[in-house]
Amino acid sequence: MMSLDTVKRVVIKIGSSSLTSRHGEISRRKLEKLVDQVVQLKDQGHEVLLVSSGAVAAGYRKLGCLERPSSLPEKQAAASIGQGLLMEAYSELFLSHGYVTSQILITRNDFSDEARYNNVRNTTSILLERGIVPIVNENDTVTVDRLKFGDNDTLSAKVAGLVNADLLIILSDIDGLYDDNPHNNQDAKLLRTVDKITPEIEAAAGGSGSSVGTGGMKSKIEAVKIANASGIPTFLGKAGVSNILDDAVQNKAKGTYFTCAEGALNLNHKEQWIAFNSGPEGEITVDEQGKKEILENSESLLPTHVYSVEGTFQSKSVVRISDLNGEAIGLGIVNYSSEDLTLCRDLEALEAKEAAVKFEDLVCHKEVITPIKI
Repeated sequence: MMSLDTVKRVVIKIGSSSLTSRHGEISRRKLEKLVDQVVQLKDQGHEVLLVSSGAVAAGYRKLGCLERPSSLPEKQAAASIGQGLLMEAYSELFLSHGYVTSQILITRNDFSDEARYNNVRNTTSILLERGIVPIVNENDTVTVDRLKFGDNDTLSAKVAGLVNADLLIILSDIDGLYDDNPHNNQDAKLLRTVDKITPEIEAAAGGSGSSVGTGGMKSKIEAVKIANASGIPTFLGKAGVSNILDDAVQNKAKGTYFTCAEGALNLNHKEQWIAFNSGPEGEITVDEQGKKEILENSESLLPTHVYSVEGTFQSKSVVRISDLNGEAIGLGIVNYSSEDLTLCRDLEALEAKEAAVKFEDLVCHKEVITPIKI
């Protein structure tokens, strides 16, 4: 497990319920405690990026709603009010300690397009290197449900990979991951360290029970899987606990540490984009020999081993590769369009040898396929 000396870049995710009062409005006291702890890390020389929920929760009462709205237009209207209130409070508090903040509002489209993805990465890197505290949130005002990340747990894991974080800290209203639901079982035990996400670990994940947040324990486990695939260890703990951030960095906080086991994928930026953000544009099903060629060669196969082509895509598009049983083999950038690939598939075997289907930066790991949302 890492030591304090090796942690340089930290991504912190804070949930809605950890930032708002029981009436659903911004809690100045909670914000002050959070900022004080982030400042402590900054004063120690760490680069810190904050993924902050709370825009809808902070704005819906100002919109005139007595309860958190359920309709998309009201949620977006509340977010447009609450995001400004949230950033105003953050900016004021950090400036009182001598630190400047920046706001980054993104959507899945910003990550699914490779050029925009790289632009966000470059911009964020400059901000961190210059000592700025970037505050990231999904752009809830303009995002429709089908284009959402789903929750800020997932967003924080993808952002952690984007900026090459050394540690992801997810703070919520629960101490960490238990071996059973602590609300129903008083004997449930807190898991201090998790080296691998197993089916048993996933089964132990339950809902958060929060009325103002969107992410439960299941979403946090999915976020951990994404972070770990990028070689980033993750800590899950309870917001509001005294000195939780500094203790988390020093590996002594109460909570759950998800380590990156030996042999972890440790995907590079290109592979991260393919695996978690690209949104495959089509699917190629291959026969058993084709599956073997891909897994052994990791780059190409003969078109005669392509069983079917689904979707319409161009050359250099990201596609999903599946076997005859429908099991995902991997994702990769293909060198043929769907039309050309269908034509090549029908070539005689001898001719096909001159028309190998090549995949750039092929990611052949089922652990990576699982959390992808298309």
